[in-house]
Amino acid sequence: MLKLRAMSGASTLALIAALTQATNAYGQSAAPVELPTVVVETAAVPKKKPKPSHDESQRRLARVVVQTDRIAQPGDVPPIKQKYQLPQTTTSITATELQERVNVVDTEDAVKYLPSLLVRKRNNGDTQPVLATRTSGVGSSARSLVYADDILLSALIANNNSIGAPRWGLVAPEEIDRVDFLYGPFSAAYPGNSAGGVLLISTRMPEKFEFTTKQTEAFQTFDQYKTKGTFRTDQTSVSFGDKQDRFSYFISGNYQNSYSQPLAWVTTGANLPAGVTGAIPQTNRIGARADVVGAGGLLHTQQGNIKGKFAYDVTPWVKATYMIGYWSNDQQSDVQSYLTNAAGASTFGNVAGFAGNYGTLSQKHLTNAISLKSDTKGTFDFDISGSRYDYLEDIQRNPFSVVAGTATFTPYGKIQRMDGTNWMNGDAKGIWRPNDFHEVSFGVHADRYFLNIPTYQTPTWNGGPDETNSLYTLGRGTTVTKAAWAQDAWKFAPMWKLTVGGRFENWNAYNGFNLQTTTNNTVGNAANGNILTSISQSQPGLNSTKFSPKGSLAFEPSREWLVTVSVGQASRFPTVAELYQAVSASGGNLAIPNPNLRAEDVLSEEIAIERRFGDGKVRLSLFNESVRDALISQLTSLNDGTGRTATFTTNVDKVRNRGIELAAQKNNVVFDGVEVFGSVTYVDSKILSDPTFVSTTGTTAVGKRVPNIPMWRATGGLTYRPDAFWSFTIAGRYSGKQYATLDNTDVVPHVYQAFDGFSVVDLRVQRKATENATVSFGIDNVGNTKYTLFHPFPGRTYVADVRLKF
Repeated sequence: MLKLRAMSGASTLALIAALTQATNAYGQSAAPVELPTVVVETAAVPKKKPKPSHDESQRRLARVVVQTDRIAQPGDVPPIKQKYQLPQTTTSITATELQERVNVVDTEDAVKYLPSLLVRKRNNGDTQPVLATRTSGVGSSARSLVYADDILLSALIANNNSIGAPRWGLVAPEEIDRVDFLYGPFSAAYPGNSAGGVLLISTRMPEKFEFTTKQTEAFQTFDQYKTKGTFRTDQTSVSFGDKQDRFSYFISGNYQNSYSQPLAWVTTGANLPAGVTGAIPQTNRIGARADVVGAGGLLHTQQGNIKGKFAYDVTPWVKATYMIGYWSNDQQSDVQSYLTNAAGASTFGNVAGFAGNYGTLSQKHLTNAISLKSDTKGTFDFDISGSRYDYLEDIQRNPFSVVAGTATFTPYGKIQRMDGTNWMNGDAKGIWRPNDFHEVSFGVHADRYFLNIPTYQTPTWNGGPDETNSLYTLGRGTTVTKAAWAQDAWKFAPMWKLTVGGRFENWNAYNGFNLQTTTNNTVGNAANGNILTSISQSQPGLNSTKFSPKGSLAFEPSREWLVTVSVGQASRFPTVAELYQAVSASGGNLAIPNPNLRAEDVLSEEIAIERRFGDGKVRLSLFNESVRDALISQLTSLNDGTGRTATFTTNVDKVRNRGIELAAQKNNVVFDGVEVFGSVTYVDSKILSDPTFVSTTGTTAVGKRVPNIPMWRATGGLTYRPDAFWSFTIAGRYSGKQYATLDNTDVVPHVYQAFDGFSVVDLRVQRKATENATVSFGIDNVGNTKYTLFHPFPGRTYVADVRLKF
């Protein structure tokens, strides 16, 4: 706050007028800047002969305030980008925009309309919502980074659609202050997992006491095959916080009770037993027979999280913060059989696939994070942070198979546990500003990921102890990465800035161990599955050292235009799960580890041209990504008569993704209060070389599209704010067809495990009923579009919420 004292009222008024004129003129620029509050104090000049009747206040100080604070805008530079002069192209959405535009049930919904991004959210309360970017598909969770303040939400323990999904549940939607996405691996501050980009969720801390509660209700209508119903979600969120002198705190809690549509269809390629009817003739995604005999993955999920953030201002420019978060998930997965026997009774028809879609999951996870930061904006600033994520309990129970001729499951089954699995991340960063021309940032990083995933055989899968003396499979191992980095943002001319840097990384994988068993899967076998073979193996250690250079040149001829040319190399090391995770599940998928994987090397380039307006901007990006030894997960059939599949990761010699992205946002389009936003992305994706690929159909992978990357993706919307109380939004999402196989043989659409193109329209209306109360109603997937992204996706969903803030 700046204070100016003047003895002359006339000169004071002139100063205020000058400041106001300057502020208004600067506010017309396209690059909004938060100006400080200016307080002007004037002393009244007493008259020579004041009359006694004059009010006493006439002789006191008159206080005039010129206030220029404003709400953060989507075009603002993200705070972390500004502080560390990060060179990446960015896109953003603020908390206010989220409330107006998006039917937010879970935190990952915030990404819904950001350019080129897709979160594969299958249902409310989903534990597997993987982020896809313009050059990385939904099967590449380890090729993007998701942070909430200093906490890494990305689960870099894996690179898949299950345990590799970011831990979105650790952030309640009501905490979000803004979301920023940084494209590409162009900053040395981030590891090679930033090849797809970096998503930064900023949460807020209160400046005074506040209390917020929100109740959300959602109802989904679903009708496909022989499954029809309405599936409900109830969610309650509460948060409160305060700041007293140097200490501030924010406590948030969230509870969700939800029911999902089927996440799987139970299929079979074999003939059913005599007298059993009800199967729906169908093929799978590559055209082979896969009759639909039932629905699976009908989830009832109860999730809760509670988080506390505590901050202390050590000095006016140094802040210490501690965060603790606890997340729990209790889930039951049910099935629905379409089959009946000759007597008309329900039966599973001896299809073991029903067992893989039935069971329970209990999870209790804990995270801790601590940081110490300075923000002097002077010659030197620092940022030290550390976090740890622990699986306190993670127990999944499933039957092994079905009992012949019935609609019941075998009592013997399996118990998968991930207790003890954990990861730690630590960073120390600094930024040195020796003069007006250089800003040098640097830091060191270390992380450790430990995987422990035993699966036990049990004679009573739905009861008894949580582990037994008989191991069915075991995957265990550790990876460690150590890194040092530095980069310099050099303003070598008035309109030019060159950012160069590099990241040095050393990666190790060790203590890998696998145990697998081969069982006789004949329905009705004796307890424990009649084990035939057991194989255990200690896997070899791996080590890799990489250096990743970065460079970016920005040209800003005026406040309206910005042109940036960037190039960056990145090394994405294999995750511990890709190397060592072994999971077997009769009736479900198998995960086969590959302990000999190599790091993928990424070379990315981008030219971004940005045109800014006073109330919006347009950006055109041309991008190219070349990858050697690309780590790509594949799914294949076991062809053992059970319908089971197996996933495994392989190094693909060379792939390329190049394309163009156009994104725009503009306020007051045609009429005041009308905001338009949208994006279109085109990607020419191609496999250039894969000499190790072995096809079962005689096809080749060379020249085919890279799995899970569509050719076209688009978002768009319009928000109308007729006054300060109402907002109306219509928005849409589009994605083209994706392939999941290297040889692109999965051409059959709208079947289980296919990746369909889709067009979806959403609506939202918000009403600020009072100063403290906001009511919203929306519809996702208004047209009730039916599409599959491996799993069947939700139909038309009605969402309503009430938010009270005091």
